Amino acid sequence: MRRIERGARFLGVIALLERLRGRSRLAHWMLSLFSIHDMEGLVALDVPWWSYDAIERVEAFLAERDGAARVFEYGAGAGTIWLARRAAHVTSIEHHAGWGYQVQGLVQRLDGLAPVDLRLIFPDSSLSEASEYIAGRTREEGNSFRGYARSIETDGESYDLIVIGGRARIGCLKHAVPRLAPGGMIVFRNTQRARYRSAIAATGLRIERYRGLSPSLPIAQETVLLISDPA
Repeated sequence: MRRIERGARFLGVIALLERLRGRSRLAHWMLSLFSIHDMEGLVALDVPWWSYDAIERVEAFLAERDGAARVFEYGAGAGTIWLARRAAHVTSIEHHAGWGYQVQGLVQRLDGLAPVDLRLIFPDSSLSEASEYIAGRTREEGNSFRGYARSIETDGESYDLIVIGGRARIGCLKHAVPRLAPGGMIVFRNTQRARYRSAIAATGLRIERYRGLSPSLPIAQETVLLISDPA
């Protein structure tokens, strides 16, 4: 990809996409393909890792709250910075130390961000937890993320926006729903995966599905928004 990017720069393609990205979603997406696995590239493009339609919907939701929203995020990354540019406070949970330190470094270097409380919570030692807390990814297969999923309960707060994009997402959803403020919203990433469908349906929240282009990904992805009724 780096070799392709160098060629695209030489031919002026990158410069053209940079000029168009503010008014063309396709140009923005094409430019983002050069930032796959590049968090700083996505931060520069000012996007989280959700489908574009979901990004627009969440941005409008936060704008309606005039920057006063309190956010809880499972899985730190470029989205942490995007949220901190639009909310009053972001609590972000991360299980990988190296990645977490990288995000924290960006938070400290960038201006104009709301306070970000980034917490490292590692997998539990137990391997006998309920299935919703067990990671299915190869490097963490069999590890329990019960503490990670329950971390939203630590401060006793309710949140206007909760983002689920890290590990053990079904377990995270289970603990997120009771912490959602009236009229609040949950963002659930990669819901094209069949294993998430029943858990999402069981929440009883209003469901909005947004499938389509997503930054830095070559194939369509789905992001689901779960919305609670106002008080």
